Amino acid sequence: MREYLLVFVVAAVTTYAATPFVRWLALATGAMTAVRDRDVHAVPIPRLGGVGILLGFGAALLVASRLPYLSQVFRGGEMTGVLIGAVIVCAVGVLDDIRPLDWLTKLAGQMLAAGVMAFKGVQLLSLPLFGVTVLPAPLLVALTILIVVISTNAVNFIDGLDGLAAGVVAIAGLAFFSYSYLLSRTYDPPNVFSSATFITAALVGCCVGFLPHNFHPARLFMGDAGSLLLGLLLAAATISMTGNIDPSVQLSGNASVAILLPVVLPLAILSLPLLDVMLAVIRRTRAGRRPWHPDAEHLHHRMLQIGHTHVRAVLLLYLWAALVALGAVSFAFVDGWLPIVVIVIVAISAMVLTLWLPRWLPDRRL
Repeated sequence: MREYLLVFVVAAVTTYAATPFVRWLALATGAMTAVRDRDVHAVPIPRLGGVGILLGFGAALLVASRLPYLSQVFRGGEMTGVLIGAVIVCAVGVLDDIRPLDWLTKLAGQMLAAGVMAFKGVQLLSLPLFGVTVLPAPLLVALTILIVVISTNAVNFIDGLDGLAAGVVAIAGLAFFSYSYLLSRTYDPPNVFSSATFITAALVGCCVGFLPHNFHPARLFMGDAGSLLLGLLLAAATISMTGNIDPSVQLSGNASVAILLPVVLPLAILSLPLLDVMLAVIRRTRAGRRPWHPDAEHLHHRMLQIGHTHVRAVLLLYLWAALVALGAVSFAFVDGWLPIVVIVIVAISAMVLTLWLPRWLPDRRL
């Protein structure tokens, strides 16, 4: 655990320290987020925050490769593939932040990054369904690319309020880290050092380091460079773990649930952005618009419309993200009815706060 804590700290400190320089770079290159009808900020805000996140992840990679135990995850080519993929998708985001790209170019960049990761070994090897299901290699590569594309765009969709995407991804990363680390300890012999656990430790550190600059009122947006990068790193951890899980391992909690978690957990940790994507596609298609045509009806926009302040909307969406992600993980390690009772209580509380807090605190700024 000490090596993971070091990775977390290095990623957080590097991202935090690099972000002021990135802000200067954004101002120098004209990478500014103009005020549009669907935006909630009142003045243009610089972006390119993803560059700082990439620097934080790169520093974590460098430090981890020199550590006595974590260095074992660098023996294959997976981490090289993740780094190259991260650079590609961040570069695509940087270009889009400076001069907007069309959707097809961005999609091609995401697929290229996913393809490089798959080529270097970050791909599904099997699916933990009905025991272990091995599919033809081309189909597994296609599924790998699909997961990356869905994850990157899901995070991009939810990046609409100050601190929202970074906070939700940090919560998702923490849930995935907890599951991966605790599951690894049950192996015989135990081995808690894996690429999935490392990626999520570094990912959470990057998000925590970026949040002080990005929380309301934000001084810098992560832009597409950041949202696409965070989505790719989440996907890389998901693919790395799901494709190599042993579904026969017995956990202390609900073993039958634990067998399904490698499939369910990635959906759970991304449930909030995935729900936003699904609702947006349905909404825009029914209105006769293209699915990628932007609007001001995302979940975070609706939170503001019912009367929540900016900060309160973000904190409540954090609560919903934590409820689903951490709640899903708890099933594998806590036996009995306790997880269900806690989840129901928290869900009811979150629902009441979401619907009624604007009426109770109409004049508060928090």
